[in-house]
Amino acid sequence: MAKISVQEINELRQMTGAGMMDCKRALTEAEGDKDKAVQILREKGLATQAKKAGRVAAEGLALAVVNADHTVGAVVEVNIETDFAAKNPKFKEFVEAVAMTVIEKDPADVEALSAATISGGTTTVAEALQELFLSIRENMKIRRFARLTGDAVAAYVHQGGQAGALVSAKTEAGANEAVLEALKDCNFQVAAMHPEYLVREDVPQSRVDEEWEIVLKQMEEDPKLASKPEQAKKHIAEGKVGKMYSEICLMEQTFVKDNKMTVKQYVDSKAKEAGAPIEVTGFVCFELGEGIEKKADDFAAEVASMIG
Repeated sequence: MAKISVQEINELRQMTGAGMMDCKRALTEAEGDKDKAVQILREKGLATQAKKAGRVAAEGLALAVVNADHTVGAVVEVNIETDFAAKNPKFKEFVEAVAMTVIEKDPADVEALSAATISGGTTTVAEALQELFLSIRENMKIRRFARLTGDAVAAYVHQGGQAGALVSAKTEAGANEAVLEALKDCNFQVAAMHPEYLVREDVPQSRVDEEWEIVLKQMEEDPKLASKPEQAKKHIAEGKVGKMYSEICLMEQTFVKDNKMTVKQYVDSKAKEAGAPIEVTGFVCFELGEGIEKKADDFAAEVASMIG
């Protein structure tokens, strides 16, 4: 028979909601007959998820994990429809396996992750998700992931999966106790204060220019400041722009556990305990459901329709 085209596979995916490889196998078995392929997928229980694909999956877990020697970490967000299902042990096991797959396989994107063999298993991540769906019967989606490497990497999970954070560092001390404690506290900082950049050098010049424009305009409109000498106004403006850095740059933020020092000052103090300098090299934090529009009445409406 003729080779199954990518377009045919994609069309079947749109019709059924089944995975790419499942659609390819079904089309091959059906010798290219799309209707027969749909029937094959339904018989195998692989097309039923399409019925729920339109329902919002905004619950789930944001989970961060590291490997055994704390040199590689991953944070993933996997969404599911209800908070109740998110507490299912099987769901949590799946999310943990997905995170470990990111660490082990270093996939380029979610599609590559879905095609990778899941950590500790023999099936792909996509196939494992489909198997889990057949058990839980709720729409699920691997939304995003990130991976960090370093001489030391620490992970933090907030409130059982409401947020997951990673912080990496370069240090000759390796992942010793003092280094990991410093990175753990940096994770708390990231989760609590939501920095946008690591250091001020990472802030785009366009962002700095925009802040300067705002500050100068505010000063022009303030009679008390407008009358000051130019040198004084420049000094005040520099201070206001500097405040921006202290708000959006992790290393310049006021440390949440001690407001008398910055995060950098805290890390430097832990470096003395570690016996070597600690340079924080990266961070990432995922908040569960961030940016997803939730439909609060979905579950209530479904129950009402069932008993109506």
